[in-house]
Amino acid sequence: MKNQRIFISGGAGVVGRELVSELHNTGASLLVGDLKPVPREFSSGIQYRQGDLNYISKEELDLFRPDVFIHLAATFERSIETYEFWEENFRHNIGLSNYLMTLLKDASYLKRVIFPSSYLVYSTEQYSFDHPQKKAVRLGETDKINPRNLIGSAKLFHEMELNFLNAFCNEQFATVSLRIFRGYGRGSRCVISRWIRALLNQEPIQVYNKAGLFDYIYAGDIARGIIKVLEHPDLTGIVNLGNDNARSVGDVVNILKTYFPGMAMEESDLDIPYEASQANMDLFKRKTGWMPELQLEDAIPKIIEYEKNRKSKSGIPAFNVLVTSASGKIPLIESVQKGVRKIDNVGTVIAADVNDQCLAAYFADGFWKMPPTDQLSPEDLMTYCKKENIGAIIPTRDGELAYFATFKQTFEKENVHVMVSGLQAVNTCMDKLCFCTCMQKNGLPAIPTCLHLEDIRGDAFVVKERFGAASNRVGINLTINQAVAHAKLLSDPVYQPFVGGVEISVDIYIARGGVIKGMVMRTRDEVVNGESRVTTAYYDKKLQQLCERFVKSFDLYGHIMLQIIQDTQGNFHIIECNPRFGGASTLSVFAGLDSFFWFLLEARGADITDYSFVFDKEKKIKQVRYPKDKIIIER
Repeated sequence: MKNQRIFISGGAGVVGRELVSELHNTGASLLVGDLKPVPREFSSGIQYRQGDLNYISKEELDLFRPDVFIHLAATFERSIETYEFWEENFRHNIGLSNYLMTLLKDASYLKRVIFPSSYLVYSTEQYSFDHPQKKAVRLGETDKINPRNLIGSAKLFHEMELNFLNAFCNEQFATVSLRIFRGYGRGSRCVISRWIRALLNQEPIQVYNKAGLFDYIYAGDIARGIIKVLEHPDLTGIVNLGNDNARSVGDVVNILKTYFPGMAMEESDLDIPYEASQANMDLFKRKTGWMPELQLEDAIPKIIEYEKNRKSKSGIPAFNVLVTSASGKIPLIESVQKGVRKIDNVGTVIAADVNDQCLAAYFADGFWKMPPTDQLSPEDLMTYCKKENIGAIIPTRDGELAYFATFKQTFEKENVHVMVSGLQAVNTCMDKLCFCTCMQKNGLPAIPTCLHLEDIRGDAFVVKERFGAASNRVGINLTINQAVAHAKLLSDPVYQPFVGGVEISVDIYIARGGVIKGMVMRTRDEVVNGESRVTTAYYDKKLQQLCERFVKSFDLYGHIMLQIIQDTQGNFHIIECNPRFGGASTLSVFAGLDSFFWFLLEARGADITDYSFVFDKEKKIKQVRYPKDKIIIER
C-alpha cells in the first residue's frame, strides 16, 4: 500500500480507526472524512476532514486524487429501527453512498472501490428459526437475497449501484462489496460494548435469546480483511467477511462473567425468531489465503480495557451558533446554516437582533431578542450561551465588533468562540484615519485620508464618516463645494481624493496564527446603498500578493473583506477593511471560501490546515442579489 492514495469515508468509526492506523503504517497517503472530530491517535501525517461528507466537493477529491475509495461511512441502529431513522438512513446511507460515487465515478485517477456492505442483505428465512439451533447456517455469496431492514436495504441498493457502474466503468475501476457479519469493537454501539459499559457502571445487563448464534468479527479483523482485499486486486464483486465461526449470545455472557464475576443479568426470550447465521468464508480464503485471527475470548478484554480508559461520551453534542445583528441578512444566515450542516445535523443557528420583527427570525432555526451590546454584560451573554448550548458567535455589524473583540478571550474561556479579530485590529479598521496612517507606515497603497479638506489635492473628493462603515452617508466624486456641504451632514467627517476605476472586494479567511486559508476577489459591478447587487468573482495574481502583504500587517482573524479601487492605470488602492462577513460575501462562499465551515471547525478545536480551498482561477462566477418571497402557512 506504500504510496497509494486512499480516501476513507467514516474513518473515525470503530472499524475506521483500526484501518486508518494500519494503512498509515504501510506508508499509504490518506484522506479521511468523518462527522466526528479527528481521533487523538491519528498521526499528523493523515489528512483529516471533519464534517458531513454530503457536502464534500468534487474539487476537494480531485485535489487529493485517490487511487482507492473505501466507503465505511454509514449509520446504524442495532436493535429495532425507530421511526426517526427513516430520514437518517436515507441521508447517511443511501444518499451519501450515491453522492460520493457520483463525484468519483468519472475520475480518471480512481482504480478501486471497496464498500463494506452487510450480511443483512441475505434473506432471513435462511437463518431465522422458531426454536434454538445447534448449528448455524453458512451463508454464501450466491444465497437468497431479501434485506430484513432499512440498513440491509440501503447496503443492497449501493451494491446494485456499484454493479451498475461496473457495466460502464469496469475498465476504469474495480469494486468489491464486502458483506460483513456481526461486527464489534472498541467504542462500538454493538451489544457487547453496551454490556461492558453497563457492567463497568455496575448496572445489570439485559440478555435476550441466549441461544441465538451469530458470526462475531472484531473491528481490527475487519480492517485487516479490507487490507487483504487491497493486496489482492483480482478480488472483485461480492465477498463475505466474517469469522466463519458462529457463537451464541450465551458464549458472550460467559466470557463477560470471567471479568465481572458479580454481574447482574436480566434474562428473557423475546417473541422473535432465533438467529443462526455464519459467514461462508471459502471464497475470501481461497482468494487471499487469510482468515480472521481474533475470537471473542481474544477481543473482549481489549474492549473492556478501552472502556475503562474511555473519558468522553460517544455521540456528537449539540453545538449551536449565534448570529448577532441578524436583521435581514438572510443569505448570511443560510450560509451559516450550511456551514453547521456540513459538520453535523445536530447544531442550530440562532439569529439575534434588537428587533424581534426582523426578517432573519423567519429563516434561522431560532431567535433571540438580544439587548444592545452597550446594555449587555458579558456575564449575561454567557448565561444565555450556556442555556442555549451556543459554542460560536458570529457578529455581523461594525458597531458591535469592538464589544466582541474586547471580551473574545473571556468568552473562549467559557468555550464560546467568536469570529472576530483582535481589538487593536478592529479599532484600526473602524477608524479610517488611523487605518490610512497604519497602511502608509507598512508601505501599503492607501488612499490619503485627512481631517481637513484643504489637505487633500485634487478636483474631486470623497467625504465619509471617520468611524464605522464607509457606506454610511458617504459622498462620492464631489466638487469642493459639494464636499463642504456634505461634511456638515456627518458627525466626524474625513476627506479623501476621489480615485476612479473598478471597485473590487476581496473576501479573505484568516485562520488561527494569522494564516490565510483562502481568498476570493470580486468586482462590484452594480452597487446599491454601498452593497454589491451584482458582483463577479475572478483572479488577479498581483492583487493576491497585495492582500497577502496587507494581512501580514494586521492582527486579523476569521472572515474579512477588503475594499479596493483599481485605477485606470491598473494600480490598486486599498480603501478600507471590514473585519466581518460582507453582504455579497456569499458569492465567495459559493466560489470555495468556506469561511463559516472553517470557523466552526476551529471553534471545535480542529486544525483546518488540510481542509482544501479550491478556486477555479479560469472561471468567472457572477452573483445577482434580488428579493425573494417566503411563504409561511400557519394553522
